[in-house]
Amino acid sequence: MKLSADARGVFPIAPTRFFDDGRIDTASIDRLVDFYGGCGCTGLTVLGQLGEAPKLEHAEAVDIATRAVRRAAGLPGVVGVSAPGFAATRALAREVMERGVAGVMIAPPNTLRTDEQIAG
Repeated sequence: MKLSADARGVFPIAPTRFFDDGRIDTASIDRLVDFYGGCGCTGLTVLGQLGEAPKLEHAEAVDIATRAVRRAAGLPGVVGVSAPGFAATRALAREVMERGVAGVMIAPPNTLRTDEQIAG
């Protein structure tokens, strides 16, 4: 399933919870995805703009995205793939798309200030 211009509805950004020792709380990912699906959300966004994505290794980000999309069973998933460099952004985007994500979300680098700079 891929997103198109016809995508509509609510795609909440799911926070990724961690245990005190830094491990990812996968059970909380499952509960949150189930909750969003039960509330009637039309999609799901993971690794969005809540600040946890930069703390993850590439493999961890792929695992979280894959887990959430599989758990969402039919809801389109969007994954934040922003990174400081283009190569890392591209690598994560390709891998999560290959694993069934419907779309990716990329934030422009924080060094770009104007609309012209961002579009360029």
